[in-house]
Amino acid sequence: MKVSNSVYPNEDQIRGFMEPAAEGPIYMVNLLKFKDRAEYEDGRDTDLTGEQAYAIYGAAVSKLLKEFGGKACFGADVERLMLGEVEELWDKVAIAMYPSRSKMMEMMQSPRMQEIGAHRAAGLAGQLNIETVSAAGAWLGGDGI
Repeated sequence: MKVSNSVYPNEDQIRGFMEPAAEGPIYMVNLLKFKDRAEYEDGRDTDLTGEQAYAIYGAAVSKLLKEFGGKACFGADVERLMLGEVEELWDKVAIAMYPSRSKMMEMMQSPRMQEIGAHRAAGLAGQLNIETVSAAGAWLGGDGI
């Protein structure tokens, strides 16, 4: 399995995201890899690390999620790899819930998201976003998450 971190989705991923989806919430699993130093596209000088720049984005996006009916569910540092092999580990894992794929798209296109996105791009070396949906707890013995 080849793994490739990205900061922005490719055309096929965007097209797939625009397709109709099942009703109900989606949970985006974010595997985050930070730059050593933040690099802003507008060339501004900064002493921020990539993680610090992303933290500015993260605080703002958590508030924005609530406005669109979502929430930040989980966030943690990656400690080690328990199973499998990859060349390099991600730095953090975060999970966000959106009430629907369409609400996520609406949030992503909002003026506020465009404004705070500069911190995300400045801080990230790359990431994987994995869209998941609840399986009504069937695989967890019926209790769900």
